[in-house]
Amino acid sequence: MKRSLFFLLLLASISGCLQAQRIHGFVSSGLTLSQVEGDELKGFRKWGYTGGVGAISSLDRNASWALSVEALFSQRGSYNASGDPYSVDLPLNYVDVPLLVHFRDPWGGILVGLGLCYSRLVQQPHSRGLYNPNYFMPDTTDMSFLRDDLTILADLRFAVWRSLWFNIRWQYSIIAIKRDWGFTEYKGDGSTAKHWTNDCYNNSLAFRLLWVF
Repeated sequence: MKRSLFFLLLLASISGCLQAQRIHGFVSSGLTLSQVEGDELKGFRKWGYTGGVGAISSLDRNASWALSVEALFSQRGSYNASGDPYSVDLPLNYVDVPLLVHFRDPWGGILVGLGLCYSRLVQQPHSRGLYNPNYFMPDTTDMSFLRDDLTILADLRFAVWRSLWFNIRWQYSIIAIKRDWGFTEYKGDGSTAKHWTNDCYNNSLAFRLLWVF
């Protein structure tokens, strides 16, 4: 509750600071490709949706620098259907509030941005199809993930046609979304070969279309 109140106050402060600047709103919609670092799986195999609303304002007279804030719904998580080393469908759905500073390329009009994003997990995942055909298994006794996520962002956007922009965004957790997730590898006779734990982090790419007005 305290964190949610903090970010609401932050958004209010930003809005107040931008009153004297020229503000553009935008709506966005697109796809995410995600993985969970620490789940012992590799590759951006989890497809999801991302979309929402935002506002962007120039910070100087030449419009070289800009500040943006958004409210998004984003689907992230982990997916593997190959059974190597195990199969899983792990959906992680978030409400995102990203805050970015952008630099505008004076020649091509490309916007490059860096920033932070606070995310709130809106529903605890229910892992589906989890099994271990190769005697390799994560601990499924507790599949709960931390509700708060803080990520760094790298953002690239450019105009496609009139008010339509294309956006590519990379996002990575700087705090763990799950701590000490246990993994066990078994021998052929069913006895334990080794056991270890990992902290887990979101790692995602987003490809979006933005309509600026």
